[in-house]
Amino acid sequence: MNKLKSFIFGLLLITLTSACQTVSDKIEEKTALEEKELSKWLNKSETELKIAYGQPDEVKFSNSKNRFYIYTSKKFKIKCERKFEISSNNKIVGFTSKNCF
Repeated sequence: MNKLKSFIFGLLLITLTSACQTVSDKIEEKTALEEKELSKWLNKSETELKIAYGQPDEVKFSNSKNRFYIYTSKKFKIKCERKFEISSNNKIVGFTSKNCF
């Protein structure tokens, strides 16, 4: 009987561990997809970005004459934030994405 309990406990432990790894793998996969999609925007114009995403939720200005367009959304009560860096000649030169999967 003791061996049966040990076997069931071991099986349960393996199942839980693999389930956590699966979730982690899915998040990494979605994050890589998000980064690949956003990297397509590099060197595109500010106008094209606004056509696709609309007006930004927030605009911040930096000391280097660049500005940041920040787009936020919520999915399953998780706040997604995409931030695009726009240069002084209105081209996208960088981006960040947080919790967007």
